[in-house]
Amino acid sequence: MHNMAHDAYLDPYRQSHARHGTDFDVTLWASRTSQELRFRVFTEMCVLAGKRVLDAGCSRGDLADYLLRHEIQFARYIGIDGLTAVIDFARQRGLPDCEFHAADFVTQPQSLTTGDPQVICISGALNTMADAQVQQALDAAWKAAGHTLMFNFLSDRCGKLATGQSYPARRLDALHLLDWALRQTSQVAYRQDYFKHGHDATIVMHKE
Repeated sequence: MHNMAHDAYLDPYRQSHARHGTDFDVTLWASRTSQELRFRVFTEMCVLAGKRVLDAGCSRGDLADYLLRHEIQFARYIGIDGLTAVIDFARQRGLPDCEFHAADFVTQPQSLTTGDPQVICISGALNTMADAQVQQALDAAWKAAGHTLMFNFLSDRCGKLATGQSYPARRLDALHLLDWALRQTSQVAYRQDYFKHGHDATIVMHKE
């Protein structure tokens, strides 16, 4: 039985799974194109080849599949997600050098240390969380990452023509997150140029 008070950010995914099973729509991404553009930005901003990569909120393992299709030869990929059904699906894909674990990385921050990751990625998983949960997740991920943390989010500093957002997704305070990143390390990269009107942002942080 899940704790509704603590993990309500997973409810939209549970509801999507009830409607769509483990089809692509369970991810709540608008399209595969927008999902893969975010993945491409990760690979442009950080070298993943040869690295142990942990994908927090991995859903069906689509990032692992993307990296393999684009011949980015990571050392190991570890996916964790709070929905057991999508983890079961990911395991059944038979992706090489990949492992998948059912865990809620917000309420189980110790799961972020699985496989001693050098790089931790969070793609899309922050968008249904309250600010305090976002902060809790990022603090834990930064602590657990051996070298790099990278994450994306819907930016509140988008242009006026950017796509509007309604439940379950919400825009996050871009300057607050950038300031938080810079208080952890001087080695920070920020991009908000890959969607029209600055719809989405990505922050990459390297330990000094």
